[in-house]
Amino acid sequence: MKKLTLAVALLLTTIGVYASADKDTDAIAKRIAPVGQVYLAGAAPAAAAQASGPRSGEQVYQSACFACHGTGALDAPKPQSADWKPRLEQGFDILLQHSIEGIRNMPAMGTCANCSEDEIAAAIRFMIDGV
Repeated sequence: MKKLTLAVALLLTTIGVYASADKDTDAIAKRIAPVGQVYLAGAAPAAAAQASGPRSGEQVYQSACFACHGTGALDAPKPQSADWKPRLEQGFDILLQHSIEGIRNMPAMGTCANCSEDEIAAAIRFMIDGV
């Protein structure tokens, strides 16, 4: 009887391991699937992505500025706070220059390597609106 019980338990364990291995194989295949494709010369490439135009100040703030300015990390002034007043006294052009070149804890372009200077200016205007 013990041998029969052991054999049944071993059989059920083997089936369970095999069934979970199939699920793992599917999950692994999804994780390692290619993210792009290679086109050979003469083959029709996929449609190129269209430029969406300049982003709004709020979009730039949400994508690049929020990490520091939204939390106040590294003494970054939060949007619409009085912490902006001493910075604004220097003038908007100096504020923009510091944002583009970087100053103290803030890196150049505020970590937004793909932002234009106009988008950085729009993000600043969004953060100082109402100050």
